[in-house]
Amino acid sequence: MAAAGVNFIDIYQREGLYPMPLPYTPGLEGAGIVRSVGSGVTDFSPGDRVAWTGHLGSYAEVVALPAEKAVRVPEGLSLETAAGMMLQGLTAHYLVTSVCEIKPGDRALVHAAAGGVGLLLCQMISARGGQVIGTVSTDAKADAALAAGASHIIRYDREEVDSRVKEITDGRGVSVVYDGVGRDTFEASLRSLAPRGVLALFGQSSGPVESFDPQILNQLGSLVLTRPSLAHFTQTPEELRWRAGDVLSALAEGSLEFTLHGIYPLEDAQKAHQDLAARVTSGKLLLVM
Repeated sequence: MAAAGVNFIDIYQREGLYPMPLPYTPGLEGAGIVRSVGSGVTDFSPGDRVAWTGHLGSYAEVVALPAEKAVRVPEGLSLETAAGMMLQGLTAHYLVTSVCEIKPGDRALVHAAAGGVGLLLCQMISARGGQVIGTVSTDAKADAALAAGASHIIRYDREEVDSRVKEITDGRGVSVVYDGVGRDTFEASLRSLAPRGVLALFGQSSGPVESFDPQILNQLGSLVLTRPSLAHFTQTPEELRWRAGDVLSALAEGSLEFTLHGIYPLEDAQKAHQDLAARVTSGKLLLVM
């Protein structure tokens, strides 16, 4: 192992929001150098540089990884960058390509636009010709989101998000909301959408959304609500390698930027979880071995 990424799903699992068999080792993404391969493995050899996501147990010095979970890390790209991009990078990729494909002229609301996934969404949406309205809580995060391609910033600590979205869009609303926050933003997300818009609720950093009457989706304009997860968009090795290839090659070429917030030694995983949960970070957190 060279490094493991720290993600909100690690916190959800640890807290019991996603039930886990005990005991278990956390961590769903990482990168490293192949030490040895099983007798049936033909795609990889000792010495290969690989990265992965969706394999539990990555907070470790050595990982036994199914070959179908591994992807090659391009030359010129560090293992640390690859480790930090697998879960969040592929999440942003499936959101803008498969959950609600961004086309030129589309307007998207991105919550936590200066977070790890948020910064990637800003880049990917703007690269596809879309316009990003990003929500943030500080001036520094506003600057980060604008630098990543956001066209408009909403300070959710000062402004009513849905009212501001309608003002920016001349009363119509956005085509899609990418919401990884959950409970605190859910209602504003729905009210920010144009008729027939899509709410992609891909996380719950503020807690799970409470039960609601689906009739509200009709009342607000025949809205679509989806709760996707990366595992369902990387179900085959071919799909995994397509998404990872797009993301890692863009990083290696410089057309996509990786924002690193902090590096923690493995023994400080607790501190990394605390910092991420406090939402004081902007960019990726890594554990190094």
